[in-house]
Amino acid sequence: MSSLHGWIILDKPPGLSSAQGVAAIKRILREAGLPRPKIGHGGTLDPLATGVLPIALGEATKLAGRMLDASKAYDFTIAWGQATSTEDAEGEVIAASDHRPSQTQIEAILPRFTGPIAQVPPAYSALKIDGQRAYALARAGETVTLASRNVTIHSLTLTEATPDSASFSVSVSKGTYIRSLARDMALALGTVGHVSRLRRTKAGPFTLTQALSLDNLALLVQEPRLEQIILPIMAGLDDIPALAIDPDQAAALRQGRKLTGHTATPGTYLACLGSVPVALVEIDQTMVRVIRGFNLE
Repeated sequence: MSSLHGWIILDKPPGLSSAQGVAAIKRILREAGLPRPKIGHGGTLDPLATGVLPIALGEATKLAGRMLDASKAYDFTIAWGQATSTEDAEGEVIAASDHRPSQTQIEAILPRFTGPIAQVPPAYSALKIDGQRAYALARAGETVTLASRNVTIHSLTLTEATPDSASFSVSVSKGTYIRSLARDMALALGTVGHVSRLRRTKAGPFTLTQALSLDNLALLVQEPRLEQIILPIMAGLDDIPALAIDPDQAAALRQGRKLTGHTATPGTYLACLGSVPVALVEIDQTMVRVIRGFNLE
């Protein structure tokens, strides 16, 4: 096998950063004697978090940015009564409250946190301030102030409530921090809290049904079974319609040239020569313009 292109969907274990997840997959591929493709991930998960982490291989890395922009879904639990420096279970306790909200009170505030909302990201985040990561500044003891941002909570459902915690399922737009959502929900309920459990169940088109643990990846990585773990590039574009092109048009797009004369509805398409993706393109009126080209045979 000369090259690897596509997606591996990792079910990230707790305690591992997204970068460490990428490194682990590199090691698995190397130990199996497989090619070493360019590799990256489609959306950071906190070390505490588990679940869907799309890993892009080869030409699929050109689509990692689209995955960062995709909607995501999570299951998470808020532990009431303690706020932490990181807003999850890994931080130091910085505030406490004896108040515990009832299930009725929790359900009553959900509409306030559904739809477009503004939230301030956690100080311990990968956002940059003057070129430095916010979490690095926070760890160094500096006061970190991040600007509020507008995000969208597509849906928010209470799945379980106990005296000391509550669990939820949520679907969110890009840029949403679940730790910030949990912090703000606790404050709205007259208490404090932090995320004690966080599991990503969906990232763009990818779900837990496609995700594999590192142990299972190591077992399945033998070449005859690669199709069980490496999804095609097009799997990351299931919301993009295909545009059939001929060999001459494919050659033009591979050279970055525009095509004219197409009558397709304006929008984004995946231009394919047969079953081979050639380029992600934008059609405006009758002009076809390359957004991302793929070097695939």
